[in-house]
Amino acid sequence: MQTIVIVGGGAGGLELASQLGRKLGKRKKADIVLVDRNSAHIWKPLLHEVATGSLDTGTDGVVYRAHGAKHGYRFVLGNFEGVDNTKKTIRLSATFDEDGNPLMPVREINYDVLVMAIGSVSNDFGTPGVKDHCYFLDSQAQAERFHKALLNHFMRIDQDLDGVLNVAIVGAGATGVELSAELHHVTELLKDYGMPNMTPKQLKITLIEAGPRILPALPERISNSAKRELSRLGVEVKENTRIQEATTEGFVTSEGNVIKADLMLWSAGVKAPNFVADLELFELNRANQVLVKPTLESTVDENIYVIGDCCGFLQENGKWVPPRAQSAHQMASTVQRNILLKRNNKAPKPFAYKDHGSLVTLSRYSTVGSLMGNLTSKSMFVEGHLARLMYVSLYRMHQIAIHGFSKAAMVYVAETISKVVRPKMKLH
Repeated sequence: MQTIVIVGGGAGGLELASQLGRKLGKRKKADIVLVDRNSAHIWKPLLHEVATGSLDTGTDGVVYRAHGAKHGYRFVLGNFEGVDNTKKTIRLSATFDEDGNPLMPVREINYDVLVMAIGSVSNDFGTPGVKDHCYFLDSQAQAERFHKALLNHFMRIDQDLDGVLNVAIVGAGATGVELSAELHHVTELLKDYGMPNMTPKQLKITLIEAGPRILPALPERISNSAKRELSRLGVEVKENTRIQEATTEGFVTSEGNVIKADLMLWSAGVKAPNFVADLELFELNRANQVLVKPTLESTVDENIYVIGDCCGFLQENGKWVPPRAQSAHQMASTVQRNILLKRNNKAPKPFAYKDHGSLVTLSRYSTVGSLMGNLTSKSMFVEGHLARLMYVSLYRMHQIAIHGFSKAAMVYVAETISKVVRPKMKLH
């Protein structure tokens, strides 16, 4: 029986495991194995809500082991650290509990087909002090770490009527912009949860962008609309501002100015994890992404596919496919189709990225974006309720892909009920 191993349970990896599990795993036609170093999945575009406490991870999280039992794949917990494509094995490092006691030894897993879906991490571009003083939002654990620090600062400021919580965010892409608005929103909620003195007036958010405008990857009209809304909320937007160092006091700009901050978050660009280069197997681009053929097979081995943020796919227009959730979703669908085609001795099909537009939510205040992308000659600008509806629908599509329609509908009902009975933000 063929063994298909998927490393990484992010948007693309989990969708692929679910789809292959239902088509092959449940029918005992193949052994579908999903490997991840975490035991549960949170859709990455929602991590800014985990960081502020406005997302219920208990409802929205997907526990891999339980999910796999229902959808025909098996889950293996472990840290991926190597691949031997001659022996067709991957190696997982030893794992330990919180006290340092061994849980699992070094292991090897055999594969016939390997899919690399290991995602991306924040790119600090070697800026001094960033790793030591900044928070990141690459994983649920990092988002929860930021959340705990945020709550501690909230409690401190609530006792100091003249105190101000300074939050500085480097990188005004979708993560930085959405986090800025969400922070303002949760601060408004605190008066209802025993912190009457902690109001938006005690919160100062500085959003820092090295380029000439925020949301640089999106159309200028979207950027301008988002900037107006952030300014209305009191967010200080600093464009054309490069950071040369992070210190205990805050960020130091290239001009030598200090942007003071109690909490510093870095979200200025992403790259594939550094250990990809350490494998010394794949061809990589400048962002550490693995180069692939048009069929999403790696350039060095046709039995290894690559999808999601770690995939370096150069389009005919000379642009790399952007590291977005919609890219991972489309790649997962292509790889699923190609695995099934090759099982039937048919030629795999090339991947074609379709940009369906981009949406950015500014918490409950507004949502802006463009729809249709390259499906028409021009993108359609959307804002307000329609944009919010489309933004939410992207997550619902992800839930349908991993759960199926019926289960996704039940999850939606559970989320709706949960929002009625639970606090509007996580307070622990």
